[in-house]
Amino acid sequence: MSNYLKFVTSLLVAFSINVSALEAKKSPEKMAINGIADEASWQLASWQPIDQLILGEMPSKEDFSGRFKIMWDEAQLYLLVEITDDILFDQHADPRHLYWDDDCLEIFLDEDASGGNHQFNYNAFAYHVALDNQAVDIGEKNADGSDNFVLLNDHISSVWRRSEQSPNKVIWELAVRVYGDSFTLKTSKDIKQSQPVTLSLGKKLGFMLAYCDNDGSKEREHFIGSVDIKAVNGSKNLGYITADVFQKLTLVK
Repeated sequence: MSNYLKFVTSLLVAFSINVSALEAKKSPEKMAINGIADEASWQLASWQPIDQLILGEMPSKEDFSGRFKIMWDEAQLYLLVEITDDILFDQHADPRHLYWDDDCLEIFLDEDASGGNHQFNYNAFAYHVALDNQAVDIGEKNADGSDNFVLLNDHISSVWRRSEQSPNKVIWELAVRVYGDSFTLKTSKDIKQSQPVTLSLGKKLGFMLAYCDNDGSKEREHFIGSVDIKAVNGSKNLGYITADVFQKLTLVK
């Protein structure tokens, strides 16, 4: 290989590494989760796009567009998400029923960045945060083998509101307590309450953010994420099954 080709190859590799890397800066203050996002600390974080098609067709920018910032302290991750969505839609009153067909924000999180299957276990989480700010994921199967959809509202604090200025974007703030794969759902008083991990400088996590968009159909129309997922058997909708498609997130100063 010529020196020129080696140089070009090294640039391409460096670019690939750069776009796949995600860092969260430490917040010097405790963020108020109120959908206002007026803390000065948010200015320290960079916007990241939510622009990778996972399911359906790519929506127009008026139909959906989104971006986010992420920060951390010892107790939680902080997310600031800015969304343009011309129609907010919530057709199912039961927060556990077909929640993916309503408009919702989906937070994928793998505490130790180990990857692997998490569809029916807590090796990683796929939190669907609905418009009523409730968080639901698929838990371990019920005794009869049926799917078990569980509310994990103690994991996430969530508040959003519409901006007063046109195009009246949704400003969504969240604090996410991070749980490891030893998490156990407390179903009785005999089960000890699981505790979130303490975050620290240099820690690496698996992370992805996505948005389910539906303007009034029976099923969701668009599913857009922050990571370009390589399709398996024609499907990119893999995040709820395996943490292998998550991005590596590093906690920095």
